[in-house]
Amino acid sequence: MGIRSFLAKPFAAYIASQTRQWSMQPGKFQMQILQALVEQGKSTAFGRDHDFASIRTYDDFKKRVPVRDYELLKSYFDRVVKGEADVLWKGKPLYLAKTSGTTSGTKYIPITKDSVPYHFNNSRNAVLSYVHETGNASFLDGGLIFLSGSPELDEKAGIKVGRLSGIANHHVPSYLRTNQKPSYKTNCIDDWEEKLDRIIDETLNENMTLISGIPPWAQMYFDRIQARTGKKIKDVFPNFSMFVYGGVNFEPYRAKLFDSIGKKVDSIETYPASEGFIAYQDSQVEPGLLLQLNSGIFYEFVPAEEYFNDNPRRLSIEEVELGKNYALIINSNAGLWGYSIGDTVKFVSKNPYRLIVSGRIKHFISAFGEHVIGEEVEKAMKYTMEKFPEAELIEFTVAPNVAPKEGMPHHQWLVEFSRAPRDLQAFSLELDNQMRKLNVYYDDLISGNILRTLITTSLKRNAFIDYMKSLGKLGGQNKVPRLSNDRKIADVLQDYAV
Repeated sequence: MGIRSFLAKPFAAYIASQTRQWSMQPGKFQMQILQALVEQGKSTAFGRDHDFASIRTYDDFKKRVPVRDYELLKSYFDRVVKGEADVLWKGKPLYLAKTSGTTSGTKYIPITKDSVPYHFNNSRNAVLSYVHETGNASFLDGGLIFLSGSPELDEKAGIKVGRLSGIANHHVPSYLRTNQKPSYKTNCIDDWEEKLDRIIDETLNENMTLISGIPPWAQMYFDRIQARTGKKIKDVFPNFSMFVYGGVNFEPYRAKLFDSIGKKVDSIETYPASEGFIAYQDSQVEPGLLLQLNSGIFYEFVPAEEYFNDNPRRLSIEEVELGKNYALIINSNAGLWGYSIGDTVKFVSKNPYRLIVSGRIKHFISAFGEHVIGEEVEKAMKYTMEKFPEAELIEFTVAPNVAPKEGMPHHQWLVEFSRAPRDLQAFSLELDNQMRKLNVYYDDLISGNILRTLITTSLKRNAFIDYMKSLGKLGGQNKVPRLSNDRKIADVLQDYAV
């Protein structure tokens, strides 16, 4: 047993004890956080504009602070980016996390002195929760790889700016630095494909035990290793036993990823965002991710079906129900107030509060009133793949075709297979049947001959990689939206059709 795995076990027990304390009293800890946030926010421009001095209760807070997304709060963010202090939070942020917005272009999310520890301590705690539950810690003694964006940071008005994954590289604990890959020099390479080749050069002959990254880019790493060696990953890294991932639903990638690895390895799902580290998988047995209710964030939940109403309900943690979709709203010690991060979540447990990410509030298809969400298309694909075991999936996205050149309107699924199903038409019909079971509105539209059954368009190999490359978004934390209510993505991907 190495020194890291030896020391991890008592530390994991301590973290588990701390977690139990706040997870058993969620309402108490959340209200304490709200009170502390409002007190700190009183002296900011936002706090003065929204009369924080008169806030005494959660109801007071809701009356004074509306739910808004980045675009509606942009005037405040712009002041922060220009270097003005005490706008959303005291002083200036330590970092601005740079991320791509769908309507506002590049977004700059503040990370403050108060919020930065939670981003990285929760990542550590996710691993320690696994160690405490399973007793397995040996993977900490081998090579660890974090597939991430460049750690090189720019500056705006004296504030360091970069991608969240790049910022995270500056906060890897010193005790992990000695066995962390890739090297700083390699990690700074901008071109993802060149960077991937250099990462393989550095790791191919190492004892890699933990690999972390979003699934599609981890798959690229595995594919290139197989192309270079002709071996499964288990034969290249025989001690590889832990995969840590986040950013996308793992299920569509699971079968191909484990086929590439060649054996079952344990995995830990995390839910990091530029706005805060929101949840992580705390159990290999129980479903869902443990919501971090004592991490400087006060959470609110808007029923998804009410989100676009003029006055939607806003619920605290103790008011949520199991199995319902909620738009996630956060108020944080990074100076985010009534901030809609764009995700929808669904609770699978209330003791403790565990959730799954069910989609994006603005990523849906409702061209005909069907309101199909990400969770539904991913489940439909998962269930269909189980009935066509010969098929192997790489990536897919879905869009409506409102005015096709021929035939009736329909949903188009643009799919890249590594192994196509033997009968693509039968595959499409099964996919359609699954969608009809999952979404009653979609079923009604098919039954009523408003829509025809969906069409699956098979794409050439590397279609999604080439598409992302054309946007300059290959690698890092970038990913293709699972579904869109327009055809901006679909019309480009159509050119890659087989």
